[in-house]
Amino acid sequence: MSAASVLRRPAHPIQRFARRMGLYLELTKPRILPLVIFTALPVLGMAHGGWPALPFALAVLFGITLAAAAANTLNMYVERDRDALMVRTQGRPLPTGALAPRSALIFGIVLALLGTGILWQVAGSAAAALGVASILFYVFVYTIWLKPRSVYNAVIGGAAGAAAPLIADAAVNGSVGPAGLLLSAIVFFWQPPHVWAIALYRRGDYAAAGIPMMPAVVGPERTLRRMLWYSLGLVVVTLLPALLGLLGPIYAVAAVALNGWFLWSQGRLLRERTDQAARRVFFVSLAFLMLLYLAMLADLLLG
Repeated sequence: MSAASVLRRPAHPIQRFARRMGLYLELTKPRILPLVIFTALPVLGMAHGGWPALPFALAVLFGITLAAAAANTLNMYVERDRDALMVRTQGRPLPTGALAPRSALIFGIVLALLGTGILWQVAGSAAAALGVASILFYVFVYTIWLKPRSVYNAVIGGAAGAAAPLIADAAVNGSVGPAGLLLSAIVFFWQPPHVWAIALYRRGDYAAAGIPMMPAVVGPERTLRRMLWYSLGLVVVTLLPALLGLLGPIYAVAAVALNGWFLWSQGRLLRERTDQAARRVFFVSLAFLMLLYLAMLADLLLG
């Protein structure tokens, strides 16, 4: 048998199934999901005054992850035409035709039902209601209404990204308290400089898709100032858990250092005004959030 005939041989059914599952996984934006878990996990220890039982914690985190995956999948379903216009997103499963839109819609709905059902079963109605609200807000308020119309889409849309700590708090306590509110506020203030950093070096992409992002509407200079203001607000909300006694010195030291690093990266962007510097801020922002929540975990476990 020639090498060419081997290359033309149809893929094994298991291989085809694995590839299709990979496409469905891509709809959930799997690189974002670990951040969702990290933003929810410390709240379980802070809200409970001690870690809850492991099966309960894992079930809550799984429900939150499925709810976030559902929101991301439905976001891709709604934005499939806009995604086809952007270099950054045109390789996704729906713009390329690798998956049918109807399949993505059904998958997103199933994930939403599973995620909120798990939260309802193991954590109660408050956590499940917040899970449903986060999905609806992300899909209808942010994706359908705000994103194509308002330059403040990243600001208001940040509320959807900040839902995981609220759900985790409600799962443990039946309602949202200081721990959930503060850790949610951290994500809310972090979101605009994170998103606007992408918008600075992807201005052409967003313009091609007709999305009114801050750099294109008000200009890079005013965008940079707004990023700095939100980052200064981020300094305040990241220090409050330590100042209020919810977390200790391990977290406090890490929060000061990480805020200094994040502000330094933005100061460098202000000086250089290049796409490379904006991209650096974007990656620093990702590392900032992950390391900040890891510091919370370290403080809860070692403090």
